[in-house]
Amino acid sequence: MQLQETPNQKNSLFNAMNRFIGAVNNMDQTIMLPSMLRDVPLEEDREMSSLKSDVDEADMYSYYQLLKSIRRDIEWGVKRATADERREEEEEEEDEDLEKQFQYHLTGLQGVLSKLTLQANSLTKRYKQEIGIGGWGQ
Repeated sequence: MQLQETPNQKNSLFNAMNRFIGAVNNMDQTIMLPSMLRDVPLEEDREMSSLKSDVDEADMYSYYQLLKSIRRDIEWGVKRATADERREEEEEEEDEDLEKQFQYHLTGLQGVLSKLTLQANSLTKRYKQEIGIGGWGQ
């Protein structure tokens, strides 16, 4: 049972994370043979090619792995930065307003999660087309 989102809730970080995790879970449940994504280029899909990341291999399998990795990081957390890295970051940000920093990073995170959600949905759709079930489950 899904609850309807109000306009204010639609922009919440929690809902953005839930949409992304839901899209990746759907992708993971749909893609039964991830190896079929190897060597399938992204250029054929407008939505996917516009969302390219720094991944060296530009095939659908690398994006599949990337999306699953990001979902895992959201669900279980990421490794903490070393003490030296944290000290350097704290010194740089010490003078800035914390509320502005929070708003900046929150806005950026929501934007990235929206793009990643589109990417997961697009990859799922493309996989269905590749195996010949393009109209199912929509």
